[in-house]
Amino acid sequence: MLAPVFQEPIDPALIVRDPALQLARLRAQTRGRPEVWVFGYASLIWRPEFDAVEHRPALVRGWHRALRMRSRVNRGTPQQPGLVFALLPGGSCRGVVYRLRPEAVDGELDRLWAREMPTGVYDPRWLPCTTSQGNVSALAFTLNRRSDSYVGRLPDDQLLHILRHASGRCGRTLDYLAETAAALAARGVRDREIERLMALARRHGLI
Repeated sequence: MLAPVFQEPIDPALIVRDPALQLARLRAQTRGRPEVWVFGYASLIWRPEFDAVEHRPALVRGWHRALRMRSRVNRGTPQQPGLVFALLPGGSCRGVVYRLRPEAVDGELDRLWAREMPTGVYDPRWLPCTTSQGNVSALAFTLNRRSDSYVGRLPDDQLLHILRHASGRCGRTLDYLAETAAALAARGVRDREIERLMALARRHGLI
């Protein structure tokens, strides 16, 4: 059985959200692995920002992609939080796995952490990924529904407000959604909720 980096926490308040400590724990995990893979399900598909030896379409079972994580840095601010995708328990998710260059793993993880884990909000896990060339175990960024960054299902009027107004150091939530939708469509991946959100944005003149 493939062990996760962290087990599902009982109480997020008990987890030390120190990104440096989380990265140190992950490094200890990678040292015993002949290959290090990363699973991308949103912006890591269209803006991976690391040099991979190879990449493959991949399927993760038991987790699904959802625009349910509050973003106060990358796609929003504390005053106007945005939203970003996270992997939540249940269902399945199609994305891309990347194999890192063995000699560059430490440096690439530093860059990845600075981008994805500035506040340590995600629960990094090793997840089994199905590809056409066999299964691999890949690092993925998941979210616990007990996290205070989990927003649950929002009504459409709140979603539209966020899409109109939320912007952070990496740009607007709206652009993040549109880029992810385009990247999935280009790979022939259907995500009905993303398609619904894009249709909602179009109906209200945001795109």
